[in-house]
Amino acid sequence: MQVHIKRFDELTAGELYAILRLRAAVFVVEQNINYQDLDDRDQAAVHVWLSENDDILAYLRVMDKGVESEDVSIGRVLCVRRGCGLGSQVVKEGIRAAKTLFHAERIYLEAQLYVKGLYEKLGFRVISEPFINEGIEHVKMLLDGSSSRRTAV
Repeated sequence: MQVHIKRFDELTAGELYAILRLRAAVFVVEQNINYQDLDDRDQAAVHVWLSENDDILAYLRVMDKGVESEDVSIGRVLCVRRGCGLGSQVVKEGIRAAKTLFHAERIYLEAQLYVKGLYEKLGFRVISEPFINEGIEHVKMLLDGSSSRRTAV
């Protein structure tokens, strides 16, 4: 398993294509979300993914304060294989990247409700009531100094 952490301008054309293709396959096709994935935030993001034999198995993007929220944020989290620890692993790598590259003290994300428990196990806490985003129930979550004590990354 390889871990990749790259800023937008460091991505090869092939890597960018693979990332966007996988995001479309998971969010648009599998989850049937009709939305504009290309939101002009990828250029400001750090892209984190796990691969094996050049296949992306899990992915997320990390954005600095002010890009998507007032805090450093994680988004577009996906896994090709579920239930085998890849989600936790890629989120831990995302947390590490957020702290290292953006000096994050707090990390914000909007979790699909059915995976809220994964983030809670990593130290995130729910900070909102459930809400509908693109037809899927979500909650806002935050990892901060008081909730990150269980997150050894």
